Amino acid sequence: MATYLFRNSCIVDGSMDRPTDPMQVLVEGGKIREVGKAITASADETIDLNGKVLMPGLIDCHVHTIAVGASFGRNAELPDSLVTARASLVLRGMLMRGFTTVRDAGGADYGIKCAVGEKIFSGPRLVISGKALSQTGGHCDFRGRFNSRPEVRSGFPLGALGRVCDGVPEVRLAAREEIKAGADFIKIMANGGAASPTDPIHFLGFSREELLAVVEEAKNAGTYVAAHLYTDEAIRRAAEAGIHSLEHCNLIQPDTAKFAADKGAVAVPTLVTFDKLLSEGALNGYPADAIEKVKVVQAAGIESLTIMKKAGLPMAYGSDLLGEMHRHQAEEFVIRGKVLPAHDVIASATTVAAKLCHMEGKIGTVAPDAFADLIVVDGNPLDDLSLLTRQGQHLSLIMQEGVIVKRSGLN
Repeated sequence: MATYLFRNSCIVDGSMDRPTDPMQVLVEGGKIREVGKAITASADETIDLNGKVLMPGLIDCHVHTIAVGASFGRNAELPDSLVTARASLVLRGMLMRGFTTVRDAGGADYGIKCAVGEKIFSGPRLVISGKALSQTGGHCDFRGRFNSRPEVRSGFPLGALGRVCDGVPEVRLAAREEIKAGADFIKIMANGGAASPTDPIHFLGFSREELLAVVEEAKNAGTYVAAHLYTDEAIRRAAEAGIHSLEHCNLIQPDTAKFAADKGAVAVPTLVTFDKLLSEGALNGYPADAIEKVKVVQAAGIESLTIMKKAGLPMAYGSDLLGEMHRHQAEEFVIRGKVLPAHDVIASATTVAAKLCHMEGKIGTVAPDAFADLIVVDGNPLDDLSLLTRQGQHLSLIMQEGVIVKRSGLN
């Protein structure tokens, strides 16, 4: 594997509101070996960035890589082979936007993770939950009101977002099966959802006993639970049960945000998906009744960022896009940047996200012993977060574990 020395690198990682002075970064064996103002070690290639911004590879903590279409119900009807082929294109698109690690919050299995890890597919490093867990009539139950056929509880298709389980014994079994199958964390649907047909947004998913059971199973395996949540009541209930990762959180209120922060939880807002579902969802096959539910939560999204910031609740980066809308993945930076400092927004996709993925110090940072996941930006994203959008147009280099996967305009 080639070694690289980056010269004149102004580093931005979200820890400061300005780039560092020009630094040198040595990459060797897929990792960052040295960072300093004067590195004497030789390398196979020296790349002079001429003051361009060097960043750690971006991390998206809420994606669905098997969401190859906008309707999860239809995705689940596709053959696994077709979902796999289409998911490979979704993954490659993410990498070419500078996302070198993503956390799949429902759907992708260990086989997809292996395919990326073995370089069969070009894509971000995957942290997966396996199939998300839902109660009957919850956010993973895509049977309509007139479909009384029993939910299939084994042999879940790759295109399915999740699986249905009811009662403490089934919840425990489902969590154990997902962990056995390679899940890095457990995802549950603890609130009503937009895409599913029979659960209004205000619905609470699972009993308190079921929530406590799945949290215990995750802790027994050395990991945590992430929960799909919108309403303040659902978020408070989840935090009380020990759920660590709070997804979406559009309707959170100040007292609950402070309570969750005190409990050590992390929020993962996903505002871009609501914007794009309203503007493009119908054209991409997203159900009309689901779009009406999106309207309920979309308007409160920006306010939720301010509430969580004031409460000290850490926020990781999330996009949660579906089908053709995956191309908007990086626009979450611009949406958050309307109300949050740019360095905080960048930190959400670097240091905060790395900690949530249990990979702190290994990803999301430009530091010795971290993976050499790096992007070079043509400009300063602290001044203009849109430089991270437009399908990587302003990224002149993308490196993943010491391998350059994109390079343009650099000698």
